[in-house]
Amino acid sequence: MAQKIMLAFDSSENAMRAVEFVARSFPTEDSITLFHVFSDSAVLCDMHSPELAEYFIAQQSSFCALEEKKKDLVREAMERAKVLLMGVGFPEENIVFKLETKKRGIARDILKEAEDGYSMVVIGRRGLSAIAEFFIGSVSQKVLNSAKNVAVLIVN
Repeated sequence: MAQKIMLAFDSSENAMRAVEFVARSFPTEDSITLFHVFSDSAVLCDMHSPELAEYFIAQQSSFCALEEKKKDLVREAMERAKVLLMGVGFPEENIVFKLETKKRGIARDILKEAEDGYSMVVIGRRGLSAIAEFFIGSVSQKVLNSAKNVAVLIVN
């Protein structure tokens, strides 16, 4: 029976390792959703308020151009992931891209999406030091600790 698998994706090397793991470890009849949560900083591009710092107002267009570039980079990385998955036999129609803007927090948004019938969430482990991970946590750790009714696989 085919599974519906969410691959939490952020265009990092760790995310690509997770894609490679899925490509070599899961049956090609499984459905794969590459899911990315954008930070909500792009909302600043639509703000035209005198309360914004003078420096930010002067640099707002440059900042917004960077936000668009970041979105383009994520889409390009998703395309590379799709090519990799198709290269091992996953049909194109079984590979879906889903990009959302952060609503409650990246980990919480991943878990909210996981409620939509996924049997597993696959996520790359972030490369934080042990001390940094202890103090600030990582998205993968938060997903693992908070998941209910869905399996979580963290790829190192």
